[in-house]
Amino acid sequence: MKKLFTERQGIIKPRVAESLDDTTRSALLTLIRARIDEEWFGLAFPDKCSDGYAYAGTDFDKLENTIAGYGLLSPRQQIDPDAPPADGAIFDLIEFSYEHVAEALDPQYHQYMSHSHYTYDQESGREKFASDVNRIFERNGMGFELLDGEVSRLAPAVIDQSLIETLFQTGDATLNTLLETARQKFLNRDIDVRREALEKLWDAWERLKTLEPGKDKKGSTRALLDRVSSEPEFRDRLEQEATQLTAIGNKFMIRHTETDKVPIVESSQIDYFFHRMFALIRLLLKETDRGG
Repeated sequence: MKKLFTERQGIIKPRVAESLDDTTRSALLTLIRARIDEEWFGLAFPDKCSDGYAYAGTDFDKLENTIAGYGLLSPRQQIDPDAPPADGAIFDLIEFSYEHVAEALDPQYHQYMSHSHYTYDQESGREKFASDVNRIFERNGMGFELLDGEVSRLAPAVIDQSLIETLFQTGDATLNTLLETARQKFLNRDIDVRREALEKLWDAWERLKTLEPGKDKKGSTRALLDRVSSEPEFRDRLEQEATQLTAIGNKFMIRHTETDKVPIVESSQIDYFFHRMFALIRLLLKETDRGG
């Protein structure tokens, strides 16, 4: 579907919502029901013609039983507006649907059996299904996208591009793994998993501080910062930021879980801390020729 007038004029909702509203939830379920009715699940769950043709639409019993077997929400289930399903239940159904859809093409009506025979294009079906899901997210200001069959959270615009562009080729396999794990967890739709991203990112910071030669971690950290800038004012700012971020990791419930640690409860707080630490780490990696 082409961009609508308001989209062409740039009059769209910012994609910052982190939970589905009733309109979006209903639209997503309606989309899945429409694709079922259009026989887009007939490749994965074929209703075979008794005359021998393999694809005569969708075997709805197979589809519904499989959905039930996975413990998924039925797309035909009536939704109670006062007790809507959790967002995760909707996202699970979307990912299941992406896995099994295929565009139904070239319907040939079989008059004797009163049904149609189809050919299927899975790649096209998945692409169009993902596009429709993402348009619904976009039109309703949802901070999610369906990418490669998985619903992910959109990173805030200020760090989204840098997250995509950054290559973790630091020369240290453990550091690479920590950084990549932090990136993947940060983009997860589950806030609990996103909190884990902070832990991995702070672990990466502690690892990075030990890569330069030095008699101890403090010496190694000074050597690292010295490589980045010799300009006194900027070097001092780097030192302050490094010290503050280390203190944040010890004061807040990021790397430690003692009762005196400050919990991080809001998604916006995760964004803020991740942005600060990621910006420093990326700068240090780039300026010391370790990727970034």
